[in-house]
Amino acid sequence: MQGKVALITGSAKGLGKKTALTLAEQGCHIALNYVHSEAEAFSLRSDIERMGVRCIAVQADISRREQIEGLARQVEEQLGTIDILVNNAGPFIRERKLFADYSQTEVLAMIEGNLVGSLLLDHLVLPGMREKRWGRIIHFGFGHASESRAWPHRAVYAAAKTGLVSFTKTLAVEEAPYGITVNMVCPGDIRGGQKEMSIHEVRGLRDGETPLGRPGSGEDIARVIAFLCHTDSDFITGNIMDISGGLDPIRPWIKPS
Repeated sequence: MQGKVALITGSAKGLGKKTALTLAEQGCHIALNYVHSEAEAFSLRSDIERMGVRCIAVQADISRREQIEGLARQVEEQLGTIDILVNNAGPFIRERKLFADYSQTEVLAMIEGNLVGSLLLDHLVLPGMREKRWGRIIHFGFGHASESRAWPHRAVYAAAKTGLVSFTKTLAVEEAPYGITVNMVCPGDIRGGQKEMSIHEVRGLRDGETPLGRPGSGEDIARVIAFLCHTDSDFITGNIMDISGGLDPIRPWIKPS
């Protein structure tokens, strides 16, 4: 992947940051994206530049259509055609509440940030990928999203992500003749600082909710994304991949007695 241009949304911190570092290690030039975390984005940019690749940091809210266009334009002007797009950014309301208790503003923000933003950004990068006849698009979902099950208290988020599941599969079929693959990764419940940790760092931690027994790490997700982006992974497209240690976020795991 030496010299490929990778845009990772929501990449100043967390899973996006770990993905950016992993792709930079593979030789990709990196476009970071942030909304409020300017200091973290600029610090990460310096770290990535020291790895010998180019890196920029662009402020843009993925739920705002006009800002999405500006993001894509700045990346192409400063780094060139986008080869790899990782749609990591997406709002999530951790508080559990019924759909009837959401405000219209919350509903629209969740749909725009988790579904519409990804669709529009994909639409903007496709012409350049088609011209090169090479591209990698990664979407983010949640465990078992492909089953479209009921998820009480997560109605809007689940609706947006399961819609993205269908879109992932459709776009994968449409763009395969152009050398473009489209896949979705579905992380387990990876929280806080664990999003930037390595697998080695979390092996000694215990997680009673995950069948594997340990929490997930940022490396668990980033290494799969790097694999999907590899040139020789072109036969893998339209897949919805759970990377969760067996965790089902909707139906809790019952430990064996």
